[in-house]
Amino acid sequence: MEDNKKQLNIELTDEISGGVYSNLAIISHTPNEFVVDFAQIMPGAPKAKVRSRIVMTPQNAKRLFKALAENINRYETQYGNIKDSGDKMPPFTMGGPTAQA
Repeated sequence: MEDNKKQLNIELTDEISGGVYSNLAIISHTPNEFVVDFAQIMPGAPKAKVRSRIVMTPQNAKRLFKALAENINRYETQYGNIKDSGDKMPPFTMGGPTAQA
C-alpha cells in the first residue's frame, strides 16, 4: 500500500526558535478571522506588553483549538492534571471587542 500523505518541511529560524514567553492571551474575532495577542504582564504592572500577534482563519483557529485539546489530554495522561493556579492574573479571554495593540 502506498502512503499518499505528503511531508511538510518546517523551517525554524534561530530568531524564532527561542520562542516568546506569554502569560496572557487576548482573543478576538471578526466573521473572517481570529486574532490572538500573546502578552506578558508582570506582577504589579498596570499594563501588559503584547509580544506576538497571530491572525488566522476561523477554520485554522478551530484546528488549533482541537490540537491544543488533544495535546493537553496527552500531557495530563503523562504528567497528571494541570491545576488552575487561581492567581490574580487576568483570564485568557475569548470574544469581546477587536484587540488593539
